Amino acid sequence: MIENYIVYLKYIDTKINDFFKRQKPYIMCKKGCAMCCKNAQIPYTKIEMDYLMLGAWNLSDENKRIVAENVKKVLKAKEDYKGDNFRYDCPFLINDVCSVYEFRGIICRSFGLMSVGKDGRIKVPFCCFQGLNYSNVMEDNGNKISSEKFKKLGYKEEPVAFNVNYEFLTDPDFEKGFHFEFGAKKPLIDWFIPSGDLSQQEKEKMLDKS
Repeated sequence: MIENYIVYLKYIDTKINDFFKRQKPYIMCKKGCAMCCKNAQIPYTKIEMDYLMLGAWNLSDENKRIVAENVKKVLKAKEDYKGDNFRYDCPFLINDVCSVYEFRGIICRSFGLMSVGKDGRIKVPFCCFQGLNYSNVMEDNGNKISSEKFKKLGYKEEPVAFNVNYEFLTDPDFEKGFHFEFGAKKPLIDWFIPSGDLSQQEKEKMLDKS
């Protein structure tokens, strides 16, 4: 099943990478930014987590130790957290760089583009309000794209939104078309909770490295 998921990833990567190229004038993503990896909930399905762990097992012993420590710190913070909207930095982030980049999840691949939600509303990546993606064409009040700023920049490609929201990219139709199952969906860190769905062997390989 993981082989079919990899085929699916190659398919959506081709689409998403093309969208990023088309929107290049408005994309400020660069290695070491990592804003999208911090203070987030990071949804992951079971098959995304299985694939991510394949990358984790191939890390150096030192990086495995760092990730394991990060996981334990986030789990402790979650245990102490009082509320329903716990956010955290991705434990696979090392020195502001993704340690498992090639194995990263679906939302990690599409974040940074403007997207269209199920309700038809356009969603701008939050980094826009930090002076990054699309900030060069966003109105000062942050409500919508400024046609005036776009015209002044003189770009041929307009800033547009794509149907790359997480709900769409994990739609059951993709399961049928590529013959795999996404499985349960939960925040990334919840897969490491003792009652989570990772096998005991998987947890030991990741957490016992510290």
